[in-house]
Amino acid sequence: MSATSHPDYQRFRERLRAARHQAGLTQAEVARRLGRTQAFVSKCESGERRVDVVELAAFARLYSKELKFFVGRGRS
Repeated sequence: MSATSHPDYQRFRERLRAARHQAGLTQAEVARRLGRTQAFVSKCESGERRVDVVELAAFARLYSKELKFFVGRGRS
């Protein structure tokens, strides 16, 4: 099993996508605000690309979420 297909990482990806939706942003808007491409955001959400802690912190700031929202074991 690859790291990005692990259930914990799948939960993380679901929360990453949910946070974007809750913020009312498209992938293109997120990309523009982060200075990245839309493909970067898409790959992070799909698990095609792993998200490092610095990138996660940037997503969290943009979405006004605490890091524990993305990585906690409890319900989101």
